[in-house]
Amino acid sequence: MKLKIAVLPGDGIGPEISRVGVEVMKAVAKRFDHQFEFEYGLAGAAAIRATGNPFPEETLSLCKNSDAVLFSAVGDPEYDNNPDAKVRPEQGLLAMRKQLGLFANIRPIQTFPALVDKSPLRAEIVRDADFVCVRELTGGMYFGEKFESDDKAYDTNLYTRPEIERILRVAFELASRRRRHVTVVDKANVLASSRLWRKIAKEMESEWQDVTTDYMFVDNAAMKMLQDPCFFDVIVTENTFGDILTDEASVISGSMGLLPSSSVGESTPVFEPIHGSWPQAAGMDIANPLAQILSVAMLLEHFGLEEEGRTVRDAVDASIRERVVTPDLGEGGKSEFGTRAVGKWISDLICSDAV
Repeated sequence: MKLKIAVLPGDGIGPEISRVGVEVMKAVAKRFDHQFEFEYGLAGAAAIRATGNPFPEETLSLCKNSDAVLFSAVGDPEYDNNPDAKVRPEQGLLAMRKQLGLFANIRPIQTFPALVDKSPLRAEIVRDADFVCVRELTGGMYFGEKFESDDKAYDTNLYTRPEIERILRVAFELASRRRRHVTVVDKANVLASSRLWRKIAKEMESEWQDVTTDYMFVDNAAMKMLQDPCFFDVIVTENTFGDILTDEASVISGSMGLLPSSSVGESTPVFEPIHGSWPQAAGMDIANPLAQILSVAMLLEHFGLEEEGRTVRDAVDASIRERVVTPDLGEGGKSEFGTRAVGKWISDLICSDAV
């Protein structure tokens, strides 16, 4: 297969983990005789410094003319610590989602047998957890009408029926291929937008009679996720709730550096780790690249390359099992392996036909 991949390294640790992701893709191409072409673009603070725009037109054009986007992270303290900044790196991420029509963010949460002791939750709670969060990505407060002054500010949590129907459809279809259980997370006891979500979900239930559907307020879902994560199969929710819940879910696997995601919709799909740019660690060779590598696996599987994706996942499993991991997953927060070394070990294993 021949694929053109737009690579957006972004900020902070982004360039380091991005290099690892590309090297893993090159290893897959070599082993399975594919042709992957990579072209690089600017996003986030790096783009602001170069062009004044966190998601320049050149980057948008690159993304639209590619088969997939391999994205890493954006964010910089220069903007985080300046509440008056008019342009921010994160605006580039939101612009990419909106301009590519990426309305569905799919975030798998799973545990690794060799890492159950890394979760702050008890091993018997997190063991065998395996669920997917489907987050609506282009609506809600992040994109609604806004106002900000010294005395008043608001963000509008706007949703329309078509927006809700299409994301619910993604969740139901995904659940029908998994364990046939959807949990709709909202705050329908307080928010009008949530009541619309629940109303539409109840209308759509009959289309998937083989799928069990239940409903949870977001505060209850947050508690349930930490008390009994194995209860869930597919969670579907709005933009803000999904952002918070999936970061919370990172404690289940033991590190946010283990969670990949895909964002799909009307145009080129984007594959990225869910963690941030961690600028304090930039250039230190300690960032965990596994979420980026697992995002590569999701990219491959998106194009029907199931064996290739499974090979990448098996290589990640082997690195964890053999304790070839970065310090965040090492004993006592220490490890002899850095970002580059973990990436090379996994790439070499893929090329060796040992997985």
